[in-house]
Amino acid sequence: MKHPRKALSVAGVGMAIGLMALAGCSSGPAASDQGTASNGSDAAVSLIRPGTLTVCTHLPYAPFQFNDNSGKTIGFDVDMMDLVAKKVGAKQAIVDTPFEGIKSGQDMSSRKCDIAAAGMTITPERQKVILFSEPYFDATQALLVPEGSPVKALADLKGKKLGVQSSTTGMDYAEKNASECGCEMIQYQDLASLTQAVLNGQVDAAMNDLPVWSEAMKKNPGAVQIATQFDTGEQYGFGMRLDNTGLKKVVDQVISDARDDGTYDEIYKKWIGDTPQN
Repeated sequence: MKHPRKALSVAGVGMAIGLMALAGCSSGPAASDQGTASNGSDAAVSLIRPGTLTVCTHLPYAPFQFNDNSGKTIGFDVDMMDLVAKKVGAKQAIVDTPFEGIKSGQDMSSRKCDIAAAGMTITPERQKVILFSEPYFDATQALLVPEGSPVKALADLKGKKLGVQSSTTGMDYAEKNASECGCEMIQYQDLASLTQAVLNGQVDAAMNDLPVWSEAMKKNPGAVQIATQFDTGEQYGFGMRLDNTGLKKVVDQVISDARDDGTYDEIYKKWIGDTPQN
């Protein structure tokens, strides 16, 4: 991607798993079963279920998270969360949930999940309700069009239809540049529906993050192409409950260690295709 990755530096983390009961909450796993793992620092790692790192995501969003032919959820974010789960001595459990509940912070604050891994861009508005990890992925927006389309820029969509995914920064970007577009914007609830809309000709173009459109091109060779990219300076982060500083310390350390020992590059190459630039 075009943006240099930030160097991360956090305190070392050592794990010793302990459990304690906390007050309950009806949304998601009962908070009365909440576990606390010591991470060797001032704050403990708070998990809503002992021995389980419960991860909220919104499927499908390949290559970050999607189901394979057997129904198993795989992807870039899944591999990163496996590293976090291992660090806290837990197993990862994935919860598929609407993106609105993730980006609003509600799924974490209500203890539906410990952390959100959903290809989520860090924004000032979201930081008011979500405790983000250090950035782990540099992203940018792109315009997907049918193969052979004359559309090369937003201005070429005047009088045409542009598809966007609800509650995403792609939709925000399209709305901010609506005057340049001069097009009709149609919202879709998930990436699969948005991609299908381009393939079926329901829309003339669609806006979303570049990596997911690269994946769409791989899966639909000769059917779609990327018309242009928009350098928005976006970075993804993993989201947690605002008071879960112990878990954030562990996640930040995992990201830093993965970058240092080459594991991050391996995961990046596995799902994105190219080793990220330093």
